[in-house]
Order: sequence, then C-alpha cells, then structure tokens
Amino acid sequence: MVDTTPLGRAVDHFADRLRAAPQSRLQRGAAAEALAAARELARWAQELERPGAEPRIMPDAGMFAAADQLSVAANDLAVVLSADDEVERAVRVIEEAQKRAGV
Repeated sequence: MVDTTPLGRAVDHFADRLRAAPQSRLQRGAAAEALAAARELARWAQELERPGAEPRIMPDAGMFAAADQLSVAANDLAVVLSADDEVERAVRVIEEAQKRAGV
C-alpha cells in the first residue's frame, strides 16, 4: 500500500487556506484554481477506477464549496493510487494550483 500522507497534508493545507481566504480572493481566481485542480484529480481517479470509461466532470458548486470539492477529489484519488510517484504527481498538482490561487 502506498503512503498518501503527503497528499493529505497538501490538500488539507490548500483547503484550509481557501476556507480562511476572504471572498474577494476567492472571486479573483482562488476558487477557480481549486475547482480546476479538483476536476483534474477527480478525472484521474475515475481513469484509474474505470479505464476507458467517459469521466464525469465535477460540477461547479460555487466558490465557497471549492475547498470541500478539492478535499473530496484528493481523498477519492488517494484511495486508488498505487505508486509513490503518483502521490508525488498529485501533490504537485495541488501545490501548483495553490501557487496560482495565491493563498
């Protein structure tokens, strides 16, 4: 079993920063970056779970739900990852999105 602790830490940090961010920061793109990362992680998890199936797109539930959507997508992905390099890739997706979000 692969250790997904680094992924959990990265997503918790980003999600906490989003929850603490002012609405103006979320509106200026932080929430959109989080949703984009969540969608990427969710698509990846679906591809691992059901190769070849058409992935479902995570809906936009609004800027105040972006942190939760990111957490759910990362946790779903963590369940199906099977290699340390996949965990590292997922952490990079989250960290890069957080940098772009500016939180």
